[in-house]
Amino acid sequence: MNKQIITIIFFAIATNSQAQITQYKYNNTKNIQVKNAAVVSAHALASNAGIQVMRNGGNAFDAAIATQLALAVVYPGAGNLGGGGFMVAHTSTGKNIALDFREMAPAKAHKDMYLDSAGNAITKLSMEGHLASGVPGTVAGIFAIYKYAKLPFAKLIQPAIMLASKGFVITKAQADGLNNSRDVFLRNNKNPTAFVKKTLWQAGDTLVQTDLANTLIRIKIKGAAGFYQGKTALLIANEMQANNGIITLQDLKNYTVKERVAMQFSYKKYEILTMPLPSSGGIILEQLLQMTGQKNLASFPFQSAESVQLITEAERRAFADRAEFLGDQDFVNVPIKKLVSNKYLQLRMQDFVPSKAGSSKLTGAGNPHESEQTTHISITDIAGNAIAITTTLNDNFGSKTIITGAGFIMNNEMDDFSVKPGVPNMYGAIGNDKNAIAPGKRMLSSMTPTIVLKNNKPFIVVGSPGGTTIPTSVFQSIVNIIDYNLSAEDAVNKPKFHHQWLPDVIFVERDFDKNTIVSLKNMGYEITERTNIGRTELIKIDNKKITAIADKRGDDDARGF
Repeated sequence: MNKQIITIIFFAIATNSQAQITQYKYNNTKNIQVKNAAVVSAHALASNAGIQVMRNGGNAFDAAIATQLALAVVYPGAGNLGGGGFMVAHTSTGKNIALDFREMAPAKAHKDMYLDSAGNAITKLSMEGHLASGVPGTVAGIFAIYKYAKLPFAKLIQPAIMLASKGFVITKAQADGLNNSRDVFLRNNKNPTAFVKKTLWQAGDTLVQTDLANTLIRIKIKGAAGFYQGKTALLIANEMQANNGIITLQDLKNYTVKERVAMQFSYKKYEILTMPLPSSGGIILEQLLQMTGQKNLASFPFQSAESVQLITEAERRAFADRAEFLGDQDFVNVPIKKLVSNKYLQLRMQDFVPSKAGSSKLTGAGNPHESEQTTHISITDIAGNAIAITTTLNDNFGSKTIITGAGFIMNNEMDDFSVKPGVPNMYGAIGNDKNAIAPGKRMLSSMTPTIVLKNNKPFIVVGSPGGTTIPTSVFQSIVNIIDYNLSAEDAVNKPKFHHQWLPDVIFVERDFDKNTIVSLKNMGYEITERTNIGRTELIKIDNKKITAIADKRGDDDARGF
């Protein structure tokens, strides 16, 4: 299964403009160059919501909120009120911000909640149904972001309310996604939902979400309390109680956003800002850039067997460390400084042998002595604010459960915990007790919202969906530009590949270079072709020119002026 993520990128530095669109008639734009503002997201109507907010005097934070709320309506597989996420921002004053609104384990959660009487993992329970959900953080995250915005909140949420109440025309990809999930929706929901109708969905059908519109109106009127307290909270708690879920009114009331310290490190002449734990993405990204940089990645041709091998072996080691050492640092000690130190990473690559495949049986974690339903938003505005936000439901349509009367889909993020040491989650990621379930704990994530600074100014804003492929997709996009001088469009759309320690396989997209594949097989690597890896949304800002790229792999859209 693919973990999907929405990536939204905004840049406002006022002149290209796209034709006016409505919820009943719109198209996708993949590549734009503008000088004032841009938004890239998984859906044209969401991108449009963000752009209109900035046209009306809002800043990047306003646009982030409006786009994220619109995505909760027009991209229900990943856009969400029932999930969580992370934000990394660099403000016009030079301040770095990292917000953690990741889902939390409910108070009744415990380490062995997905094991049977014999101690065997029942992974279906962590992937599907009401017991799979963590306490959602998206709405709390939106209001944590709002303190940096300029416009009245009512103006930011109104586009989402309109799209939910009046409906919007769905694309072929969305029709296919809803039809493919029809049976699982019926299995997990006792009451009718907006996502299932008597006949199959077709491109051009209108999806109306009245219950979701009413939920958004309660948030508009009462703020975060319109979700975590009152009618919406009661609907969530009642839904859980009636279906063996464990989220309670008290869990919702107790949810808090955490302000973290953004990871910051140098790569060549650039500064990288990314998300710290409980996201594993930032640590993996720093490890990958350091390990490949030590071996001078740029000296090997782009996507040659030599460069792919070097990246693969760095990925093998980074993901082995992820499995052994990483978890929510509010609950466990993680030797972060050691894991990203030059000396440690040099030792990790000491047994690297060019032209010979490594082995995950032989290469485990080092010794430091101390999920694909996601949405990403990248933003920068005329004042110099830059934002990268990634939110998620985990799997496509999350837990496949809809809150009756509230109209939104709940996450299945509990699967991102280590259900049992050594048992892989739905994306094949291995973990141990560092990432074990505990009440109030936040599950390890792969989300990697990232900003690259050049001369202390935003240069790249990037993120992707894709579960464990997220940090490797972000890494490839960055080195494609910095090390290989590719255009922003090629950096996003050239074929991607991925390795994550276990399984010991290099996954490649189907259009990956066949000669490189043959050479890698001759080195001893196992290669598996697969469908799309991620959906990277990227903005590059250079010489006061904004290039915004929406990934070719989906309905993603770039808008600007």
